[in-house]
Amino acid sequence: MTDQPSSAGAPRLAPGLYLVATPIGAARDITLRALDILSAADVIAAEDTRTARKLMEIHGIALGGRPLVAYHDHSGPGARDRLAAMVGEGRSVAYVSEAGTPLVADPGYQLSRAMIEAELPVFAAPGASAVLAALTVSGLPSDRFLFAGFPPQAAGAMKTWVAELAPVGATVILYESPRRVHRLLDVLVESFGPDRPMALCRELTKRFEEVLRGSVEEVRSAIADRSLKGEIVLVIGKGAPVQASAETLEDALRKALQTMTVKDAAVHVAAELGLKKRDVYQAALKLEAEG
Repeated sequence: MTDQPSSAGAPRLAPGLYLVATPIGAARDITLRALDILSAADVIAAEDTRTARKLMEIHGIALGGRPLVAYHDHSGPGARDRLAAMVGEGRSVAYVSEAGTPLVADPGYQLSRAMIEAELPVFAAPGASAVLAALTVSGLPSDRFLFAGFPPQAAGAMKTWVAELAPVGATVILYESPRRVHRLLDVLVESFGPDRPMALCRELTKRFEEVLRGSVEEVRSAIADRSLKGEIVLVIGKGAPVQASAETLEDALRKALQTMTVKDAAVHVAAELGLKKRDVYQAALKLEAEG
C-alpha cells in the first residue's frame, strides 16, 4: 500500500480508492492504519464532510490543501467520475462514511462499483461496524447471520419484507430509525412470533449505549411508552425453515426427474426445500415406481 515518504513526512499511498472505516461513536475506535491513510491520502471523500473534518481534527490530522469532496446519497455520476479520474491520474482517494464501515448501508457502493468497472484499485481499511458490534453484544448465535439493512418505509412493503425474513435460518440484523422502530416491532411480532429471541441495540459505543435483550414481545413492551433517540440495530434469532408440503415436494421431484437421475433429483430437491436427503430420496423412488 505504501510507496515513499510524501513531502509532509507521511508514507505516500499507492493510487486507488481506500474505503476507510470510522468510529460509530467513541472517537478512539479507529485503527492506526485508518489514521495513516487519512494523513497521507491525496484526496478525502466523505459522506458528511463536517463529520470527516471533526474526526480528523480530533486525531490531529491536518487537511492542508487537499481536496475534501462530498459523496453522499444525492451525488450523481458526475461526482463518481471526478473521483475516478483522480485515481486514474495516479492519486489516492480515502472515502469515509458518516460512521462505520463504508458500503454497509452507505452510499459508497456505487462509488466502489465505478472504480472496479474502470479497473482501478480499491482497498479496504476495516474497522468499526454497527452490524458486528450489535451481533457481538446481542448474545445471539453468530455462526451464521444475515444483515438485511433498513426495512421499506411503506407499511405493506415492510410487512412483505419482514415475512420473507421470518423463516431464515440465520440470525437477522436490521437497522431502523428511532421514529419507526415501534411500528417495526409490531410487524416483527406478527411475522416472527412473540417468542423469537432478539436484542435491541441503541447508541452503541456512545455515552447512552443501551442493549435490551429478550423475546420480540418483551422488547416491544419494554419500549412501548418510550421515545427513543439515536442509532438502532435490531438483532433477531434464527427462524425455523418452513416445511414444504407433500404436494410441493412431489411437484419439485417430478420436475427434477425429467432431467436428472433419482439420486441427483433427490439431492437437488432436498437442498432446494431444506429437507432431509433420505426422505426426499424415498419419495423419489416411490414416484419412479409409480411411473
